Amino acid sequence: MNYPKTIKNLIECYKKLPGIGEKTAERLALATLNIDEEIIDLFAQSLIDSKTKIKRCEICNHLTEENICSICSDDSRINDILCVVEEPKNVIAFEKIGSFKGKYHVLDGLISPLDGITPDDIKINSLISRIEKENIKEIILALKPSIEGETTILYISKLLSGTNVKITKIAHGIPMGADMEYVDLMTLETALDNRTEVS
Repeated sequence: MNYPKTIKNLIECYKKLPGIGEKTAERLALATLNIDEEIIDLFAQSLIDSKTKIKRCEICNHLTEENICSICSDDSRINDILCVVEEPKNVIAFEKIGSFKGKYHVLDGLISPLDGITPDDIKINSLISRIEKENIKEIILALKPSIEGETTILYISKLLSGTNVKITKIAHGIPMGADMEYVDLMTLETALDNRTEVS
């Protein structure tokens, strides 16, 4: 179908979002035409605001509209435990669970020599200086179970060896209710390696 240029542009914009192909982008663009003008104005302003108002927290590197994010400025949080994550969406996932009461540090990536990502390319130096400055007693390395994740965990562990900082990492294993035959081999191996004693 030969759409007007405005709709073609809208389709191209939607296609730039992850997981959106040609047909889905087309459906979204056509659906947009039926949205109330008030909502369209809000949508447009939200897109602009996401680029002009959102910045990174000066302490933990999470997303915020202020210099310091709401988690870092929350006096009720435990100050000496840090959960180290790869990206901001991981913080949001943990916050949805609601059981972690410490603070976070967002690395903005993982060490990946094959992709040319070195420790200097992510926020490891700021993590180490923060651990010293804030007298952190424990860091929980909540990084994905991959070669890059394990490389990053080993690197951070080496940097902190000889200190009094307790280093833990989240367990990776079999999801509840999963059939063993459908679990991928890496998950199965990790679950076996991280087995715990039944009390």
